Amino acid sequence: MRNQRTINKEVSFAGIGVFSAKKATVTFKPAEPDTGVVFIRTDLPARPRVRAAVYNIVSRLHRSSLSEGNVEVQMVEHLLACFAGLGIDNLEVEIDGPEVPAGDGSAAPILACLKKAGIKEQELPKRCFQIAAPISVAEGNAGLMALPASRASGPGEDNLTISYTLDYGNPAIKIQSLVYKMDPESFAEEIAPARTFLPAYQIEEFRRLGLGKGATYKNTLVVTEEGIIENELRFPDEFVRHKVLDLIGDLFLVGAELSGHIVAARSGHTANAKFVKKIVETMAKTEAFAKEFHLDIGEIQRILPHRYPFLLIDKVIEIQGQRRAVGIKNVTFNEPFFQGHFPGRPIMPGVLQIEAMAQLAGVLLLRKLENTNKLALILSIDKVKLRKPVVPGDQLLIEAEAVKVKTRTGQVNTTASIDGKRVAEAEIRFMLVDVGTE
Repeated sequence: MRNQRTINKEVSFAGIGVFSAKKATVTFKPAEPDTGVVFIRTDLPARPRVRAAVYNIVSRLHRSSLSEGNVEVQMVEHLLACFAGLGIDNLEVEIDGPEVPAGDGSAAPILACLKKAGIKEQELPKRCFQIAAPISVAEGNAGLMALPASRASGPGEDNLTISYTLDYGNPAIKIQSLVYKMDPESFAEEIAPARTFLPAYQIEEFRRLGLGKGATYKNTLVVTEEGIIENELRFPDEFVRHKVLDLIGDLFLVGAELSGHIVAARSGHTANAKFVKKIVETMAKTEAFAKEFHLDIGEIQRILPHRYPFLLIDKVIEIQGQRRAVGIKNVTFNEPFFQGHFPGRPIMPGVLQIEAMAQLAGVLLLRKLENTNKLALILSIDKVKLRKPVVPGDQLLIEAEAVKVKTRTGQVNTTASIDGKRVAEAEIRFMLVDVGTE
């Protein structure tokens, strides 16, 4: 079993986005085990964080984007592919704009930047998932399937193999196929240098949609039946190699190192996102991952002392170690507080929204074995914002991220959203005390 990885030191690169033409600087910083990859928009007030996770995927034309609350980071696939190629699990990625710089249209400049930082192995094991049965999705004329590896092996012991067939049905872009097995050296030499490409006939469509403002013949291969405009190929099959690069980046959002064989045909980011979600759903049903992905109400009650009418978490849909939890609160008209708050116009009290966020934070802190038979008591609540009324019929998606956790105290950043729009947030500090301590 391989261990988690981060980088040794802080490194940066800068440039303009191919879609927006906006300048941005990206800074990679080491992160603790089980942190995962977190983007931080340093150009926005309060430096909002966007986690690289399956539930934050946003469908955008010809690119992968992540959105959390009202904050988005676009064109993340080349970054994520480099993290997968180098086996990096934990990073903070600061970015001072909405879109990752395009560079030369490939992942090679990003990979070179990360290699300068050096790779650091950490103490905790990687999250690994071995594909045991076929998993498939279809999206229009695109399809993807995950198959078990050809030989029996344990999770993390077999590299991922990707077979990709590119067929645009366009004479300018011939049918291309590639079988590629994940490996750091071959990723750097055979996949990372492959660049973004675009059939020439799509240029007008991009202009009409206001996209591609930062595209040039240097960072995008524009393809005609006669060849590449003002550029040349790095590989005879560079187009299919770039599609594999994009798929590797999208698969990083599974949140685990995969073992198995992925077969893809004509897939793009929309189909890839659907496939990633299907894999995660499959992982959540396996015995090894079930407790890590969700807790039902019975398991929540075993962790928290709260009971009716003050237990405000219905389900935990994701747990990532002791770093992060995502929970659900279904708000119904039967809530007892609606009888008095307010008659004729029921609104969930803001203090109870904060309490629900605090309870999820409590689940996160108290899951550790050494915290059994302890209570998480609130010490302070800071940076509280209540942005929108919560009413019967709403479903609160609550997120808690541990920032500082010590033996007796913990600080957790919490948010609550409805349909992707943030309605509440707070930074909460706790003291962990033994049950019965006054």
